[in-house]
Amino acid sequence: MSVPPELAWLVPVVVPFIIGLLVGAVIKRAMKLMVIIAALVIVLVATGVVSLTFQDIYDKAMEFLPRLIDLGGGVKDVLPYSSVAFLIGLALGLWRG
Repeated sequence: MSVPPELAWLVPVVVPFIIGLLVGAVIKRAMKLMVIIAALVIVLVATGVVSLTFQDIYDKAMEFLPRLIDLGGGVKDVLPYSSVAFLIGLALGLWRG
């Protein structure tokens, strides 16, 4: 299946834009979820239901950060982050997502 020549110029513009919209919407919803979880943890710590120390938080961070860095490197190679259409779609996805 081939794209007609009249529409072929749209593919490199539209595909990164749509990917940017989707990534922006996912990031926005993930950030909302992280804020809600952080607020829940703060309330649980303040009421004494959960006890956290700085050392506990540091140990967990050192456990998960290398995995996140590896995952981020893989995502960096896949996303067309240098495309203007992707950046516009990302901004719209973050704003309206």
